[in-house]
Amino acid sequence: MVLNCKHVWEHISEYLDDSLEEALREEVQRHLDHCEVCSAVLDSTRNILVLTGDDRTFSLPLGFSERLHRRLDDEMQRSLHG
Repeated sequence: MVLNCKHVWEHISEYLDDSLEEALREEVQRHLDHCEVCSAVLDSTRNILVLTGDDRTFSLPLGFSERLHRRLDDEMQRSLHG
């Protein structure tokens, strides 16, 4: 089975938690080895976990969530069509 970006993004949390079954983990890793977009999503997700894991409280800028989702949608469309 060849995974596309959308499949990888659906499993990114489990990948970081090391809770994927071995065969799927290997497929995700193979995709990450060749996809800069998904590697960036993985790094960003990991960074968010580190930032939110400490005890400091911070507020996101107004509209951040909408911009993030729009950017992820744009990147996913580009990776699927280009």
